[in-house]
Amino acid sequence: MPLIENADKNQTLHPEEDCYLGQFIPLQYHHHMLMDDYRMNAFKAAIDEAVFPGAKVLDLGGGTGVLSWFAAAKADKIWCVELNPELIREARRLLKLNHGGEKIELVHADAFEYLPPEPVDIVICEMLHPGMLREKQIHLIKSFKDRYNQHFGGSLPRFIPEAVIMAVQPLQQIQRFTGFHAPIIQFQQPGGIHNDTLEFCPPQVYSTIDYSEKISEQFCWKGIFKLEQDGEVNALRFITKNILSISLTDHSIIEWQNHYLILPLAKPLQAEAGNLLKITFNYQAGGSLAHLQNGITAILA
Repeated sequence: MPLIENADKNQTLHPEEDCYLGQFIPLQYHHHMLMDDYRMNAFKAAIDEAVFPGAKVLDLGGGTGVLSWFAAAKADKIWCVELNPELIREARRLLKLNHGGEKIELVHADAFEYLPPEPVDIVICEMLHPGMLREKQIHLIKSFKDRYNQHFGGSLPRFIPEAVIMAVQPLQQIQRFTGFHAPIIQFQQPGGIHNDTLEFCPPQVYSTIDYSEKISEQFCWKGIFKLEQDGEVNALRFITKNILSISLTDHSIIEWQNHYLILPLAKPLQAEAGNLLKITFNYQAGGSLAHLQNGITAILA
């Protein structure tokens, strides 16, 4: 089957609205994701575990089409839905270069409105940002589940990712760059050694989401940390672990972590080991980084 660009005339596209699908992330960013071996290998392994021979797969916000292409190794049919016309053109170009790409139907449509022509077994949706901010993963999955149930009924398809675990951790983060003091938002590679970071204590989980269950769009949290180091608490690290797939045979987990998000506190706190640090925040999924940052309260007990 040839690659098809399919836009339902009755669907309304919203290219001017920055709330849609990660604000039309530039093509170069998608190319950067293709070069990220950690991300690519994790999703390939999860899709290979979840997709079975003959499966029907829906990829919402498919970008360059690479996750659909992973699914094409086993699936009989894949609908790859993308709103950005630049990415539709790029996906068409790249899929023609890869064996199996002919099995994928490219659909130029709004994923918030599109439904496949028949029930599917797997839904892939990778609109993932640290803290579930900026991009519309949660809103889209909620919208899809409601529309899918109304139209098809029965059981829901399996989702990739299947769940997400989010945690927060107080830090002393270097905020001087060549002598210039700049308390700015920073990102770090997950894991490894970060010499510019002092961790005061282990992180605490503030939310767990199972995409097959009811999902909340609001994150409200209050927590107390007992600090294990002396120093200046000047930032919080937000950790987002995506559970891409849980094996149905041995219950092993394939996971992928977003970059750590480090938000500076409005007022740094001089702390000593043994102090209690009270943290509160309240934010909306898909909201801006500033929305979360401005809603953080940090107090030493």
